[in-house]
Amino acid sequence: MTGTPLEMPRLQLAVIGDEISPSLDEMIDFCVENDVRRLEMRTVDGRNLLGMELDEIAEIASRIHQSRLTVPSFISPVLKWPAPGQSSKGGKVDFAFDPDSCPSGDPFQHAFDICIMLGATRLRIFSWLKYDDFQPGDLAGPLGQLCDLADEYGVDLQIENEPVCNVASITDLEAVMKVFTHRRIRPLLDIANAYGMGQPPTMDELKALAPRTDHLSFKDRKLAERRTVPVGQGDVPYAQLLPVIFAGTKSREVLASIETHVPSDPRNATRQNVHALRHLAEHLGVEID
Repeated sequence: MTGTPLEMPRLQLAVIGDEISPSLDEMIDFCVENDVRRLEMRTVDGRNLLGMELDEIAEIASRIHQSRLTVPSFISPVLKWPAPGQSSKGGKVDFAFDPDSCPSGDPFQHAFDICIMLGATRLRIFSWLKYDDFQPGDLAGPLGQLCDLADEYGVDLQIENEPVCNVASITDLEAVMKVFTHRRIRPLLDIANAYGMGQPPTMDELKALAPRTDHLSFKDRKLAERRTVPVGQGDVPYAQLLPVIFAGTKSREVLASIETHVPSDPRNATRQNVHALRHLAEHLGVEID
């Protein structure tokens, strides 16, 4: 006697626009050329959307939607800045943001306004730049404010593990998820980030996070060379790890974000990632669109 076959979630393929080009036109052109229907937004022409006026966001959103693309998430820099009264420990921070440069007096509110204009139902957030003696409970204040807005606007909060931030590893991400159980707070697993910092996730950690996971970040790492490469060209064993997440998630659709990080050849590397992720989904027997 055999059991009921496991129902696997569908992967929703998305690319982060500025991983292709600073130009919005080239982002859109790439999606059309490669049959990608979801474009996640972070910066345009080198400027973070969180630093733009809403009329600028409206123009960007109009051009994207006229191209029949959707924006599932705003890849924001919310809380990718020093905590009040703390000095960050790390060095260079990619896509860091000074909240004082937000045109609104309230960057949290501005981030949700941008989500609404883009049609995004997810907001990526961080955990302040790394400082000594951080505890997950330190985030109670900002996460409380963000959850209130998330409930009001119908937008989920995706906390990503980022090496320069306090939630750096998958272990850190699990610790935060244990403390904050609000339905709007979800883990955005960047498995390659964890491998890159020498702390690959355990199967138990992936099983623990899987039920709340509906968003994954995809890139690969050549660990010996300390560089990012397209999926399948590095050392991250996605084919072994993803089934653990897929078996445990309660979501029927999981957003698969391609975050290329190959500045020497961004468009071609992103194209390779698209093909690789489609091939990986086929290998695992998972639908992808």
